Parts: sequence; structure tokens; C-alpha cells
Amino acid sequence: MPTLMPQALRAMTHLIARRMGSEDAEAAEVADHLVRANLAGHDSHGVGMLPSYVRNFHNGLLVPNQAPETVLDAGALLVIDAKRGFGQQMAANAVKRAIAKAKEMGACVLAFRNASHIGRIGTYAELAASRGCAFTAFVNVADHHDIQATFGAAEARLGTNPFCCAVPGSDGPAVMLDMATTTIAAGKARVAYNKGTTVPDGCLIDADGNPTNDPTGLIRDHAGALRAFGAHKGSGLAVMCEIMTAAIAGGQGSFVPGKGGTLNSMLAIVIDVSKIGDPAKVDADIQAVKTHVKSAKVAPGVEEVLMPGEPERRMAAKRAQAGIDVDDTTWRDIRAAAQSLGIDDAEFDRTVGANRR
Repeated sequence: MPTLMPQALRAMTHLIARRMGSEDAEAAEVADHLVRANLAGHDSHGVGMLPSYVRNFHNGLLVPNQAPETVLDAGALLVIDAKRGFGQQMAANAVKRAIAKAKEMGACVLAFRNASHIGRIGTYAELAASRGCAFTAFVNVADHHDIQATFGAAEARLGTNPFCCAVPGSDGPAVMLDMATTTIAAGKARVAYNKGTTVPDGCLIDADGNPTNDPTGLIRDHAGALRAFGAHKGSGLAVMCEIMTAAIAGGQGSFVPGKGGTLNSMLAIVIDVSKIGDPAKVDADIQAVKTHVKSAKVAPGVEEVLMPGEPERRMAAKRAQAGIDVDDTTWRDIRAAAQSLGIDDAEFDRTVGANRR
């Protein structure tokens, strides 16, 4: 299992994205986004996504350097169709436009449609928070077989359908919640499968609807499903994510037969907090909530009460120094994807090696 520093993984990802046809700026955006996901501890959304990106590119389901279509730009409403463009670049640019509108008008509702996989939603929340904006997003996942079973169902009908919310602090998000509405993300099941390990209890059902810890059926056979977190509550949020994106934002829904790719749509609300109240008081009240929550006596077996986003920040600091582990199966798949783009072993190793610490 190789352990690589962030700069080596960024260089590798940049090389692969460039060879897919991305211009330098887009390749850099994709590389930075994926490696930041790894740094945060979310390997499910990190460089392990590259083989599926390359596969979708070969199948015409991911379009590098795509020009997004502005469907509507009216007041506080912004509607953008990404037309299967590289998700990280498309979503970052759309959120930047929404932030600019929020700075002008106080708030912006962004309906963002049909991007290839946009990755870790928290990255866009961090972007908004770094510019003094609160951020809330409903996201769906379409264009491939369903993988989430809603409450009471014995088979899948939705994607992982993430929800994200963040508020600004002095140097980024003061608090950030970023989660799939499934008990675990699909990528975490993929990581477990690649490592030959199981997933925790309550995460999966098999093809007959029975609980299982083995991700093989879901990942290899496309059978079974991820379960919604929190029983009917998480399931209800997943359904609302689907409706807010596929119906309200106008993106592709899971009810549309997929082509085997990944399409994300997002309905995001961006609010400039300085336009809605005294920023100093807002910040003080956020800190008061954090202090109050963290002052609780810890439960047996728990070391510390944490706020949403704290585990990711701590993991990022740790991995920035120690490096990022990539399991052997994922590493082999990444190398194979690179080879399919004409990147031979010598060029691959030279790019990675030149950026090792």
C-alpha cells in the first residue's frame, strides 16, 4: 500500500486530467479537489474516483472543458446546466457565481444541473464560508443504477443524495455538516471492497433485502443497496434531495434510465451573512452554540464532543504531514486508467516520484 504526500497525488491527478483533455486550470481544480477529499479523510471521494472518471470519459459520459449553459440569471435566481462537464470545475465556477450574486443581493438560489461527479460537497461549502457566506445544498446522484434503499424498501430507488450545510468563521467554515443520506457513502463501500474488508452493521442489504456486511454484491455485482441513515428520517431527507434537485432544480432524476455514468445536480442557497445581521454578533452566537454543545459531559467510551467538520480538519492536518495511504487495488486501478490514456509506467512513475517529499 503506497503512502504518498499530497503534492504527489495532485501531480498524478493533474497528469491524468490533462491527458483526458482538460486545460491546465480545470486539471488543477480537479486535482486539488480530489486530494483535499483524501486529506479530509474521505477517501471515498478522493483520487480513487479517477478510474471511474476515465471510464466515463472513454464512454462519452464526462466532457472535459465543457462550456456550461446559463439557463436563467434573474435577480437572486441562477440556473446553470453543466452538460456533463467535469464536475469539480463546473460546480466550483457555479458556486463562485452564486457567491458573487449573494454579495450583491444578500442571497442567491443556485439550481445547478447535470454535472459529471462533483465530488465532496463540503469543498463548495468551504468556498462559500471562506467568503463570508452560509451555504446549504441538496444534491442527487443519477445516470447509473440506483444504490440507496429508502425506509421500508428491499431494493434501491435513489442515489446517495448528499446534504451539506456550513456557516462562515474567521478562516473558513465555523461549522460544516457534509453527509450522504445513506449510512455510508458508496465510495466507502468501494474502498472496503478494494481492501477486502467488510462494512459496519446496518449499512447494506443484499439482493434479497437482508442485512449484510459484505460490499461485494453492491460494488461488483450491482446487487443489493445502501441503507438510508436514521431509518425514516434519513430516508425522508434523501427523497427531498431528489425532489429539490430533479424537480425544482431541473436536473436528471434517478427515475430516468441511466447511461452508466454519474450525474450530480444541486440546489444550493448561498447567503451573505453580513447582509442579514451584524457579522460580529453572528460569529459570537455561532461560537456560543459551539461552546455550549462541546461543554456537555462526554458519554462513556467517548474522548471528546466534536462539532461537525472537526474530524475532517484534524485528519487533514495529520495527513498533510504523514501522507495519504492508497490501497493496492485502488492504486492498480489508477495506473490502469492512466495507461488507457497513453500514460506509460515511466511517465506515471516520473510524475509521482518527482513530487515525493
